[in-house]
Amino acid sequence: MASLKEIKTRINSVQSTRKITSAMKMVASAKLHKAQEAIENMLPYQQQLTKILTNFLSADLPVQSPFVVERELKRVAVVAFSSNSSLCGAYNANVQRMLLQTVAEYRELGQDNILIFPIGRKVEEASNKMGFASQGSFQTLADKPSYLEAAALAEKLMAMYLDKEIDRVDLVYHHFKSSGVQELLRVRYLPIDLKSVSQSDEREELVSDYIVEPSAELLIANLIPTVLCQQIFTAAVDSNASEHAARVMAMQIATDNANELIQELTKQYNKTRQQTITNELLDIMGGSMK
Repeated sequence: MASLKEIKTRINSVQSTRKITSAMKMVASAKLHKAQEAIENMLPYQQQLTKILTNFLSADLPVQSPFVVERELKRVAVVAFSSNSSLCGAYNANVQRMLLQTVAEYRELGQDNILIFPIGRKVEEASNKMGFASQGSFQTLADKPSYLEAAALAEKLMAMYLDKEIDRVDLVYHHFKSSGVQELLRVRYLPIDLKSVSQSDEREELVSDYIVEPSAELLIANLIPTVLCQQIFTAAVDSNASEHAARVMAMQIATDNANELIQELTKQYNKTRQQTITNELLDIMGGSMK
């Protein structure tokens, strides 16, 4: 049986840990509030912009964009979003698992023909362990999403697709649905999927009767890069909000577990102390009867 000193030391240790987890939960909650506000304001704009583009490209127009042309898969790119730090539950583990599944599907292309763009230190470390050379480091984009950095990545992917260096781009990231629910998604980024009109449940009929000014070519040339840049930025913000939500949940669970452990240790401490006092009284009484 552990001594009173050992139990007391363990109680103090758990109490210190509880202070840390409680403080981390408060910090994550503050960050979540800002990130949630950003994604809730941005997501409707992104969805509507994507819908407009899809409707336009699906219409009966003489203009075709190279970004909607599907080619034989010879080389693919996977953009995976994770966090830079841990202590956020299964958030990073789920991203790594989805990345493994995605890589397994393209394994027949050869490892050299699978390019990984890791957004976040955790997925970057995972891809390196898998034997893939990271196509750059984007840790700042995971920690503090910036439209300029997201647009630069999107432009790089678009240039590689136009030059036929890659034939498909997939995005792997968490979608923030609520503070308690984050959905892991794998979506096709390039070529643009015309079958997916919008992410909403309500499907509206495509509008094909367009009057385009000054020209359809100019509209497509400006609209597609805007949508693709915005999509990368939205995924980064969405992933960032999901990270903070997962960390709030993880720290809340850790704090609750610490409280339960402290209660159990306190009971054990009181029982041990009571037993020690009882033994001392019995020794005193036994000595007085001699």
